[in-house]
Amino acid sequence: MKTEFTALKKTVTLDTPSKKITWGDAQNFVLFAGPDIIEDEGMVIETGTEIKRVTDQLGIPWILKCSFDKANRQSSSSFRGPGMQSALKSLDKIKSKLGCALITDVHETIQVQETAEYAEVLQIPAFLSRQTDLLVAAAKTNRVIHIKKGQFLAPWDMKAIANKAVQAGNDKLLLCERGTTFGYNRLINDMTGLVEMRRLGFPVIMDCTHSTQLPGATGESSGGRADMVWPLARAAVAVGVDGIFVETHPNPAEALCDGPTSLPLKNLESFLKNLQLIFKTHQA
Repeated sequence: MKTEFTALKKTVTLDTPSKKITWGDAQNFVLFAGPDIIEDEGMVIETGTEIKRVTDQLGIPWILKCSFDKANRQSSSSFRGPGMQSALKSLDKIKSKLGCALITDVHETIQVQETAEYAEVLQIPAFLSRQTDLLVAAAKTNRVIHIKKGQFLAPWDMKAIANKAVQAGNDKLLLCERGTTFGYNRLINDMTGLVEMRRLGFPVIMDCTHSTQLPGATGESSGGRADMVWPLARAAVAVGVDGIFVETHPNPAEALCDGPTSLPLKNLESFLKNLQLIFKTHQA
């Protein structure tokens, strides 16, 4: 049975070092994938090299996801990254080596302009999705903007948030689902919300790793259920999304951030093959 997953009137396109990527044309899903944060250049290159191999083989458009800072850690002693300037320079070297584009998040207006010099896609974190000044500053860079829906927002609430960027002159927007707060230390996903957000006229991305998060569950950090990444991703692709966001790591147990929700890198190929099979039913 076909879903209502059809091309949007307004697609979003990006010219990357290797190809043009389009969201919203219903021809393919785009993958945002990489480690949660830059721990060191070697680990990110190792991860990116494998992602590139798999996505090239499968013909899946891919953009490297990696943060330079994690500003919303629960404990002040948690690893946040090597610092903005150092991390951005490292990420620039990495993406040049891999021949890929980069998505990374910004947390304050003062970070936006410099980050936009390195990243083709700017991400607005879920907790900051209502921060007007941050969203407007990001929009004014004319980069593609990936806005994560706050855990406290309904899907239709994203219309007003998207309009802030549009009114600032940028309609190259991607809206992202990453779970909704459901009691203490729990997130849930309403798959009908993917349809609701896409009806706003913007491509929709499913963050299937952060959606498995158990916020603050350990007391010092968030826990997670990485075993639920596959079911959520399969459900989202079956409903109809324009992209999949997944954090992956060579050894999630040793990851310095979001290990409990990360997909083991060794499982990425079978994971994506499974999603492709489901996606292709849209064209059946």
